[in-house]
Amino acid sequence: MEKAGMSDVTIVGLGAMGTALAETLLAQRLKVNVWNRSPEKAKPLIVKGANLSVDIASAISTSELVLISVLDYQAVKEILESATEALAGRTIVNLTNGTPSQVRDMAAWVEKCGGKYLDGGVMVTPELVGGPEAFVFYSGSLAVYKQHQKVLAMLGNPVYVGENFALAAIYDLALLSSMFGMFAGYIHAAALLRSENIPVTDVTPMIMSMLKAMIELFPQTAQEIDTGVYPQPSSNNTMMAAGLKNILDASREQGVQEDLIQPIWKLFQRASTSGLGNKDISALPLLLLRAKPIISPPQ
Repeated sequence: MEKAGMSDVTIVGLGAMGTALAETLLAQRLKVNVWNRSPEKAKPLIVKGANLSVDIASAISTSELVLISVLDYQAVKEILESATEALAGRTIVNLTNGTPSQVRDMAAWVEKCGGKYLDGGVMVTPELVGGPEAFVFYSGSLAVYKQHQKVLAMLGNPVYVGENFALAAIYDLALLSSMFGMFAGYIHAAALLRSENIPVTDVTPMIMSMLKAMIELFPQTAQEIDTGVYPQPSSNNTMMAAGLKNILDASREQGVQEDLIQPIWKLFQRASTSGLGNKDISALPLLLLRAKPIISPPQ
């Protein structure tokens, strides 16, 4: 039962993401409390019905559920350290992007202060929060997650990935790695096209078509990675290395820097000289893992 004067949720941090979280929950008619180091950022939310706390301790005390979205983990720690006594009995859902070790340390610290902790990763831009495309990874105590699942679902499809606090961060960073890798290839392609005054708009539909076809191969590639069963394809890693070398040479000729492509070529070249040249790209993660990977048994 909600206590008198309590809000349904407190939002800490009113940057683009924190503001989007607050607006989404206000639109769902929740009682939303907010706090930000620069209180003037709260004015548009106050007009929409949010309550502004004057300090972080009262902000946390006002709600059993506290969502925090700030620049980095250093900012999270600095903010929460000034209100350690208020953390007892509160659930902190940290939606700030960080590393697995940062997550584990933060979870341990919050629990030491008597609070409960969930880590989360919002996998859309702020303007898409709460929409049908939105989904958010969560990790930590299943019981704590279920307690607040109804509210969390308002932000986007909630995807609970496990009790290990660091899992949401790993899922988050893995997806972002895929995205930035795609952007890197596209940016290099654009530079190569412009070096010959070719409009990028003319070629982009063809790039999109090719990428769509490649993405269709991901499920099979994923199965090969998980099982450790690597086929010998018609276009193997040695052939890929040769193709990438052609891209590097052409880029130099055209005056395009090779910073984005060079590391990829080096990876395929390593595969060619380490016994994986006749394998598919599914064998390449073996070269990136510092520790021996856990291979699932073939199905």
